[in-house]
Amino acid sequence: MKILFVVNNYYASGNGLSASARRTVKYLAGEGQEVRVLSGRNHEAPEPQPDYVLSDFHVPVFDGLVQSNGYKFAHADIAKIKEAVLWADVVHLEEPFIIQLVTARIAHFYGVPCTATYHLHPENLFCSINLGDWKFLNYNMLRAWRDLVFNYCTDVQCPTENVLERLQKFGFKSRLHLISNGIIPEEPIRVEANDDPDRPFLIVCIGRLAVEKDQPTLLEAMKYSKYADRIQLYFAGRGPEADSIEQQAHKLYEDGVVRYDPIFRFHTRDELRELAAKADLYIHCATVEVEGLSALEALQQAVVPIIAEGKLTATSQFALDEHSLFPTRNAEALASCIDYWLDHPEERREMGWRYAESTEEYDIHKSIQALIDMFRSAAATRKKK
Repeated sequence: MKILFVVNNYYASGNGLSASARRTVKYLAGEGQEVRVLSGRNHEAPEPQPDYVLSDFHVPVFDGLVQSNGYKFAHADIAKIKEAVLWADVVHLEEPFIIQLVTARIAHFYGVPCTATYHLHPENLFCSINLGDWKFLNYNMLRAWRDLVFNYCTDVQCPTENVLERLQKFGFKSRLHLISNGIIPEEPIRVEANDDPDRPFLIVCIGRLAVEKDQPTLLEAMKYSKYADRIQLYFAGRGPEADSIEQQAHKLYEDGVVRYDPIFRFHTRDELRELAAKADLYIHCATVEVEGLSALEALQQAVVPIIAEGKLTATSQFALDEHSLFPTRNAEALASCIDYWLDHPEERREMGWRYAESTEEYDIHKSIQALIDMFRSAAATRKKK
């Protein structure tokens, strides 16, 4: 099959959606599928570039905010989109934005079937401008995405049950498929910590420093944890809230709430594996999350997670017991979970290996086979013009 992936910013580093798209394309090609990419230019290196290169689109007023999230939008060049669509057997949309809206209509006109992956909620966007809790705004944005993009698709990939249920309730017309984005199967490189009673506990939080990731709840939890003076917090990521979160973190240190100044760094994927492999706990505070592959990749390294549980965050599905869950934005409950696991080191070690085993269910090879089946089903509906 000839599959066209449509994504605004395919080569962006530090962006989970783009990373997932690149990984999926790589593994589809490995299964013998012919895949091309329609996207904006790669600004991080001269090569590689998308097969069909679109110019940048600068968002009035909000362009700085968009770029601070590690993202760029592409301009909907109709001639270029038409050329790409006419090459494909199936067009796959990775986002519900302008280039996807235009591509879906061109594909519909020429009888080329479209599929899509639901990668983000409207709340992911509006949290950045503190409108994540405005139900009217988010409801109408999702309705627009449904009517203008997703309902032009024969099939939609839902990475989690949480997403599937939301789209079903919202009346999406497409066939909905529960297919994880998947992670690369790898052996853990776990480094077991020593039993020195004076050593600091390494608690790691991986992900963009953004409003919906809610790292401040972890900082607030230090005020309630009996282990605060033994905890080394480590935030691996970058994003628009970096300055604010670093200031809050350093104030905890200056005020004596924590003994160790929290660390902030950005890492490559291999470096993140090494970091998770030596962590005592992994914390995931996000209030809005479609899947959370960074959490799964951490769990591969046999580290116990503590994950926020809420209406719009699906990552809680990875938790294996109640001590790895806390209600979103509840710092006291998070502190209680942290204290429980630090109180029980043997149980924590054993449970860490159970978590590593649980990630096998999300092997990307299984996801790729399911996606190929979805693409074949879509391709069978093709109409000649």
